[in-house]
Amino acid sequence: MKSKSILAVIIFGLMFLWFQKISAQTTEKGTLTILASPGIDSLVRLHTAYNEAFPIISGFRIQIFYESGNQALDDCEKVQEEFSSKYDNIKAYIIFAAPYYRVRVGDFRTRLEAEKFLQRISRKYPNAWVIKDEINLPVLLTN
Repeated sequence: MKSKSILAVIIFGLMFLWFQKISAQTTEKGTLTILASPGIDSLVRLHTAYNEAFPIISGFRIQIFYESGNQALDDCEKVQEEFSSKYDNIKAYIIFAAPYYRVRVGDFRTRLEAEKFLQRISRKYPNAWVIKDEINLPVLLTN
């Protein structure tokens, strides 16, 4: 919850500075020059640094296995390895929340994405289900 309040303050600050000091001007050649308060750049840098320090967002994963007991961790590692060998482009995570070890897969931003992938794996993992979770930020491809 703390991360949401920090993000809200950053967004409010950006909006405040945006409405206070921004102006735009078009030159004859069709280029656009934006004159903005230096505070906007510092807030953008602050927001970028925050995302680098806490690279998670709210999203969805698919829980394919859970178990408790003395062999639970070993069983989860086997399920994780088996899954990763078949779906090398989807990350599998082992999560512990007493008394269960869980194997959750994927970093889906929407429930629809997760449900679509669940349909692909439902024969192999018939007891799997979509669960709301904190996911890793997707990697953006840059030129």
